[in-house]
Amino acid sequence: MAKPDSPKLVPRGRKVKILATLGPASRSPEMIAKLMRAGADAFRVNMSHGDHETHAATITAIRAVEKDLGRSVAVLCDLQGPKLRVGQFKDGKAMIRHGSHFTLDRDPTPGDETRVCLPHPELFGVLTKGQRLLIDDGKLRLRVIRADADAILCTAEVGGVISDRKGVNVPDAVVPVAAMTEKDRRDLAFAVAQGADWIALSFVQRPEDVAEARKLMGGHGALMAKIEKPAAVDRLDEIIELSDGIMVARGDLGVELNPEEVPPLQKRIVAATRRSGKPVVVATQMLESMIESPAPTRAEVSDVANAVYDGADAVMLSAETASGAWPEEAVTIMHRIAAQVEADPGYAERVHFTEVLPDATTADALAQACGAIAATVEVAGIIVFTGSGSTARRVARERPGAPMLVLTPSQKTARRLALLWGAHAIQTRDIGSFEEMIAKGKRMALRNGFGTAGSRLIALAGVPFGVPGSTNLLHVVRLTGDELSRHTT
Repeated sequence: MAKPDSPKLVPRGRKVKILATLGPASRSPEMIAKLMRAGADAFRVNMSHGDHETHAATITAIRAVEKDLGRSVAVLCDLQGPKLRVGQFKDGKAMIRHGSHFTLDRDPTPGDETRVCLPHPELFGVLTKGQRLLIDDGKLRLRVIRADADAILCTAEVGGVISDRKGVNVPDAVVPVAAMTEKDRRDLAFAVAQGADWIALSFVQRPEDVAEARKLMGGHGALMAKIEKPAAVDRLDEIIELSDGIMVARGDLGVELNPEEVPPLQKRIVAATRRSGKPVVVATQMLESMIESPAPTRAEVSDVANAVYDGADAVMLSAETASGAWPEEAVTIMHRIAAQVEADPGYAERVHFTEVLPDATTADALAQACGAIAATVEVAGIIVFTGSGSTARRVARERPGAPMLVLTPSQKTARRLALLWGAHAIQTRDIGSFEEMIAKGKRMALRNGFGTAGSRLIALAGVPFGVPGSTNLLHVVRLTGDELSRHTT
């Protein structure tokens, strides 16, 4: 990290965060720096592609750029999860005709237009008549006629070309497979060793999946559960409770559900996670056309804007930055969309459509008071002193109108908060007294552009200082001309 108290990048001027995926088009130190300057707040390392050596070099590059630019940045390692796939075909592919019968069985013999091996014995015991099987991201749709211990006879409701190792989605059943494969366990151990700030768990179906991953993490990093299975939606509140954050992974969710079901479900997941005070990320196909085009479609712009209006903590770019032709432009466009939405006079009302009630604690009451004060009098910023980040999450849950400057002695906390709505987190030396808190808060606010002479600031902290969970102090201060003069000389 850069020397404490010496940031080189000014606050973004927006509250929603941008999570950019790194890959062949963007993993160089030069491009990572460009993406950060364009607006990226956090980087996703997709463990589905590449090897540990490549990922280690990418994370090293992120940390070097982080130090050079002086802004805390989050690294999220995204685990692949269990992939269900068909076997191989005699000619590498086959044509399944509409309305024809097709069998998935346990015979490893290469398949043809009538059958293929399904090398997942756990599926044969859970599928029943009438359930669906979706092949190749839903391009082919099969309906189960009969299922037994060795074969699943289906009718092809939507036929087409099927080829080797295409993915299989099972939307109508809870598949008895763990959310983590042996590869995921190796990847998780690697991510922990690399100091990943967030680890994303794919294909979560049940709370137990989250509990297993958290146990393996051993207290290192934060856990983000990806909601991409209908079964997870049925137990959403329990999964949120056990997670540190949630990702609305619309890729597989959109395959397993009807398209019209995804938008209201996205809003439901965002609202439920916001009420918990935990970060929620909206992901997949946000600016998909920018993989090849330097400009997005109007529908994509509206999609990003909709997530920002809903109060999502972060929006994510996938292939747009990982392998696309215009990674820097994609981040720039996403930044511009978010900034424009947040400048809309109706934004504050829209973002508060979700009713968020404080818990019955002093810390939550003070966090709510911060929002109320900022809505009543003009406030240049809310300064939050925190060790674990919990106070910052409480304030962010209220979606206050004023920006939030988070000061923490913990590098890990500063990095993790890079995905939290409205938080500009800086690692700085700890404080020891009320007077030091006020002086440091004013100094850091001026240094980071949170107000000028005459501006009001809200300071939120806990006494005694340095004790986790002791948030009990709210103080409103005003910057003076003398302080501004001392800062600039």
